[in-house]
Amino acid sequence: MSNKTLAILKPDCLNRNLTGKAIDFILDKGFKIKAMKLMNLTKVEVEGFYAIHKGKPFYDELIEYMSSGPCIPMVLEKENAVENFREVIGATDPREAAENTLRSLYAKSTQRNTVHGSDSEENAQKEIAFFFPLKEIITCQ
Repeated sequence: MSNKTLAILKPDCLNRNLTGKAIDFILDKGFKIKAMKLMNLTKVEVEGFYAIHKGKPFYDELIEYMSSGPCIPMVLEKENAVENFREVIGATDPREAAENTLRSLYAKSTQRNTVHGSDSEENAQKEIAFFFPLKEIITCQ
């Protein structure tokens, strides 16, 4: 049972000036931010990160979208972090997301759904390592 997960505030979150609201929402749910950075991902980086989805109908659009503007990857910590964060963000399709989840409040569509969250503990470890060397993750607080 992991206590860390990866979140990414996606380009639509930043473009719509929702960054502060999203971060406050996450903190209000009891998560601690252990690492965070603002960055522009290249298409090659996005393809590497989302390689698991290669060949799926939404893949090309996802690559274009995630490389279209800045995003904010974050390492979040909380007991049962992956499962708890998935509950906090809601379903990928904001129309199906539970009320008062991050996506139900701020997402515009399945593709522009404001935030990424790791879907398993195994993927959380891989995704965190993709963005953050261990020395960048705060271990005490």
